Amino acid sequence: MDYRSYERDFTLNVSGKPELKGSSSSTFLGDDTAYNPEDLLLASVSSCHMLWYLHLCADRGIVVLEYKDQAQAVLSEQPDGSGRFTRIILNPVVVISADGDIDVANSLHQEANKMCFIANSLNCPVMHHPHCTKG
Repeated sequence: MDYRSYERDFTLNVSGKPELKGSSSSTFLGDDTAYNPEDLLLASVSSCHMLWYLHLCADRGIVVLEYKDQAQAVLSEQPDGSGRFTRIILNPVVVISADGDIDVANSLHQEANKMCFIANSLNCPVMHHPHCTKG
């Protein structure tokens, strides 16, 4: 058996939840139509941040009408094929109610980052470039 001879596809199973199909990226001979481990880590950071952010907004009386994120990651690959995330950038676009405070809403991203279990478990920085408007 050699590097090109084995299947890269996998199925993530968590008891009581739908299956999630995954693979390595095509760079590593996988299927780009399936989630890869890098996608899943980035999604974990982004969703954990969002959930903490919504919690903190609710505590402060800020009504979030819409939340979208186009999270990005910078990966560094080493000559031996290993690699790591060197930076994660969250780009949340948030719409709050007309009576909300945009400055407070923007500041809560830093607090959400401090609370996020996933971000606190990483050895790379998680940066935020939020954009908040009133709906």
